[in-house]
Amino acid sequence: MSELRCPCGQGGTFDDCCGPVLRGERAAATAAALMRSRYTAFAVADVDYLLRSWHPRTRPPEVVLDPAQRWLFLEIRATERGGLFDDTGTVEFVAHYRDADGRGALHEVSRFARFEGAWVYLDGTHKA
Repeated sequence: MSELRCPCGQGGTFDDCCGPVLRGERAAATAAALMRSRYTAFAVADVDYLLRSWHPRTRPPEVVLDPAQRWLFLEIRATERGGLFDDTGTVEFVAHYRDADGRGALHEVSRFARFEGAWVYLDGTHKA
């Protein structure tokens, strides 16, 4: 996968962008970076990373991905806090996909927090 563009849309290769974060070689520096890495994990079906990057208080026992769903691209619409010196933050995004029913989009405002020094996903509110 090293020569492929990273699914998060930042423009770099997977190995230079989200790959090291998914592999645990470096942490996401901001809430938006964690959001991008989680989108990438959905795109490459890395369920282990999705669970590791989820706050233990809100994490489900398992994540089941739809093998027919293909993630197409990510739009980050807005961020609030979630920077290098923050403990919480929100990211509004639209994740575009294609599945057996055609094209669709997931529009969500996600909440993130630091847990044991690392950014983790808390929960999200779907938007219409």
